[in-house]
Amino acid sequence: MKLITFDVFRTLGIPGVRYIKPERMFDHIEEIRQADWLLFPEYWQVNSLLYGLGARLFPSPASYHLGHDKVEQTRAFLALAPEHVPATEILGTSPASLARVEARFGYPFIAKHIKSSMGEGVRLIASRQELLTHVAEETVLYAQQRLPIDRDLRIVLVGGELIAAYWRVTPLGGYRANVSQGGHIDHTAIPEAAIALARRLARELDIDHAGFDIAMVDGHPYVLEFNRLFGNQGIADSSKRIGAAIQ
Repeated sequence: MKLITFDVFRTLGIPGVRYIKPERMFDHIEEIRQADWLLFPEYWQVNSLLYGLGARLFPSPASYHLGHDKVEQTRAFLALAPEHVPATEILGTSPASLARVEARFGYPFIAKHIKSSMGEGVRLIASRQELLTHVAEETVLYAQQRLPIDRDLRIVLVGGELIAAYWRVTPLGGYRANVSQGGHIDHTAIPEAAIALARRLARELDIDHAGFDIAMVDGHPYVLEFNRLFGNQGIADSSKRIGAAIQ
């Protein structure tokens, strides 16, 4: 089987893979045409490879398209499993939109940048002035109820295989559980309901390489988002295990 990767670090656990730099793609079109699978292209490559060359991609096109934009991702979750999505408003940034969010959620609530990762685009909005500052940088207001939690779950699925499941515990006084933001990992008492939800979303949305972030409130799982390119913290022997799951 001929495999080409555009991200050498994400495919370290897979033997016999040919690496091509993404920016050199058009210098290797014939070689790319002959490959059985193309692994981890950058987002800007996806449409050319998928529609221009008819290539088979890993991660899946759905993993790319839904993982790239929190608005589209959340709408897909709402279509499939609305009972597992925290109360959310996706609006413009007009005064009427701000008033609607304030009336529904009050303060504080969570606002997110549309394209971000590692918790960097998540803000706790505690006042009208903070809301105005946030929307000054955005064309879309993505607002979400703040859940009464001090941790969330990261559940990693690759090709339908459960690679890892662990709690990310929020630092004292914080509101983001991401390990990159100071959260710490706890592997104890992982709820099966959260794993089942992640599996369902991955299966029905055709997401085959993702870290799902799921919160638990009174035993009920809520999906916050998924990241197509997730961190390997908390995953023992990550390259070998993930590489085997990809194969």
